Amino acid sequence: MAEYELIEKQSELTELVPELAKEDVLAFDTEADSFYHYFDKTCLVQVATGKQIYLIDPLAMGGPEALKPLAPLFSSAEIRTLFHAAEYDLYVLKRDCGFRFNGLFDTMICAQLLGYPGVGLAALIERHFDVKLPKDEQRSDWSARPLRNSQLTYAAADVRFLIRVAESLEKELTKVDRLSWAQDEFRTLEKREWPDREFDRLGYLKIKGARALDPQSLSLLRELYLVRDKRAREVDRPAFKVLGNRTLLEIAQKQPATEKELGEIKGVTDLILRRFGREITGAVQRGMKRKHGPIPKSTGTGRRRMDRRTEHRLAALKKWRGDQEKALSLDPGVMCPNAMLESIAFENPRTAAAVAKVGVKAWFARSFGSEIAHLLRDLDAETG
Repeated sequence: MAEYELIEKQSELTELVPELAKEDVLAFDTEADSFYHYFDKTCLVQVATGKQIYLIDPLAMGGPEALKPLAPLFSSAEIRTLFHAAEYDLYVLKRDCGFRFNGLFDTMICAQLLGYPGVGLAALIERHFDVKLPKDEQRSDWSARPLRNSQLTYAAADVRFLIRVAESLEKELTKVDRLSWAQDEFRTLEKREWPDREFDRLGYLKIKGARALDPQSLSLLRELYLVRDKRAREVDRPAFKVLGNRTLLEIAQKQPATEKELGEIKGVTDLILRRFGREITGAVQRGMKRKHGPIPKSTGTGRRRMDRRTEHRLAALKKWRGDQEKALSLDPGVMCPNAMLESIAFENPRTAAAVAKVGVKAWFARSFGSEIAHLLRDLDAETG
């Protein structure tokens, strides 16, 4: 297999897609730039067949929308589309290009359902092929052009072994009769939709130490938080790279009245003072004019108060899950998270069909619904 072929022209991508459409299996990965930009985007798409790797550069073609010729590949039921940890890849590809997915296969989900201790791509490749993936470009700015050879080599490595890894994982899942579990997860992920990102105007309350501030300082923190976000949008930089949370908190506490006083605070550089100092002191002045009102109450976790019978059912369900975890070598969060066990304990379903209606994963209801219903019926009989 050649190292990779770089696709930088729309005509090249248009010619490539019909060739890729002849494949039964394609491995994909994406690189985005959320660490470097407020408005992140898909910067590179890696594709591997059994013989060749292609690195598709949408930014060289004018932007992520240039990837739209790939749509038939993702939507085809005849092509297995492999990803590792597909959730973010699907999120950015759906957002940037409106792609629909069919035939998804996620190797991280497979590893989780097999109870692997390490489910990252590097861990899987080392486990199956005794090869260590490069890590030196994990924090690369994928929006910068031209891309360096080291970046391209790193990107190609992410799909180089993916088809072979998937083949091995599928055999293991089939052997332990869990392939249908994985397929349920794939179909659910294909259908998932993400809401548009909205600015959280109360996000300043999530800053560590914010809720311990006095009302005046908290008012300053709110104004600083809003100004930082405005600036981040203007310069298209992540908010934390414009001004760190710790620095925001210290400004709110020290309440500098002048740019000179502002410059004495750790994290406020000369560059920040020149480009942003007046806006920061303006935020301080606005915050000083009024104190913060009562902190909005948290919406809570949605958890209901349990009576003794429900607590008893939950304890029995956790014990049952613990036994299953040991027998199947599954993480509890993969098997059935605590929140779902609590829902089962509250609903107290008496049949497998009723267990499925609680909202558990389809494979879990299919494999364990009857067992759980039987357990709960026995518990009720014991307690009268």
